[in-house]
Amino acid sequence: MDRRNFLSQTAGLTIAGAFLSSCGTARHASSTFQTHDWKRDERNPVFPPGGGWFDTTACMNPFVVTHEGKYWLFYAGGDDKGHRRICLASTPVGDLVNWKRYGPLFDVGGKGAFDETWCVLPCVHRIGNQWRLYYTGRAAQGAGLQAFCGIGMAISDDLLNWKKYANEPVLLGDGFSEWPDNKGIAGGGSIVEIPQPDGRILYRMYYTLTTGTPSSDLLVDQAKQSVVAHSYDGITWTDKRVVLRPRLDAKYENAATIALTVWKTKSGWRALYAGIGTQFGAYAICEAASRDGLNWYRGAPGQNLSLPPGEAEWENKMTEYPNIVREGDNLRLFYCGNGYGRTGIGVAVAKALK
Repeated sequence: MDRRNFLSQTAGLTIAGAFLSSCGTARHASSTFQTHDWKRDERNPVFPPGGGWFDTTACMNPFVVTHEGKYWLFYAGGDDKGHRRICLASTPVGDLVNWKRYGPLFDVGGKGAFDETWCVLPCVHRIGNQWRLYYTGRAAQGAGLQAFCGIGMAISDDLLNWKKYANEPVLLGDGFSEWPDNKGIAGGGSIVEIPQPDGRILYRMYYTLTTGTPSSDLLVDQAKQSVVAHSYDGITWTDKRVVLRPRLDAKYENAATIALTVWKTKSGWRALYAGIGTQFGAYAICEAASRDGLNWYRGAPGQNLSLPPGEAEWENKMTEYPNIVREGDNLRLFYCGNGYGRTGIGVAVAKALK
């Protein structure tokens, strides 16, 4: 990616400012952006690696579904041969200690497949009468982020038994005129439902466009931005748009903004995501707010840094891959620490902002 492309990444601030003004909320531009007051669990990491052969080296990319009184934790487990697969664990709601690990839900792809080496970044949503699991594949070929070249899908009736929908991805890293030759794509966000006047449900997937290419410059090597695509059936995705870009003047997110995890509030939409920047040299969890789920406000640089690397050894270098579960008036955050899941998954809790 040419470094000149980063000059356009400050455009999000202009868009956000105009959007807020048009909604009568320009007062936010001069006030402090409010983030949630996250309280880390003293038992963190509550889900460390080492449950079986399938996750000896990493437990990364948590995505939790609350169903039938249980947390269903989908994550990417790393084995000692360098492969990563989508795995599942469960525990009763409120119990973050006694996890039952089921192991991989399906295997990596065959030789030459888009998911030959890794299946990571699960995103689970119910569409119609089926559960859908979207995951990111990593091929054996490709340089750096460009090896992540497709989002695949698996289907299930019960959250426990899964089958790949196809051997090919349902979503590719194309469709953006700014990066006409891009192949890189990654999931890790969320899917929201937008009811239509005709009664249909439009599904909006938040995912990541990985436009970086190998470089000693962090801003080029780790270039990523949050984007969306829309679908009525969860298979064919169109209307792709960039919704959140890195900010050059925010040193904790001047290289990448990934894994936009979105939820509805009384006043609009809130989101958590992970930014990469020169301040930490790795990920830190940030927040954003929106009226429409497309135009996002982050405040002045520094105001939206929500859960930076902490003092504990397991997360003192990076925090990333946020996933939110609502619990009454509170939000429970699942996230990873150092080494892209090599130290496991932790949790934090905060009272939900309105």
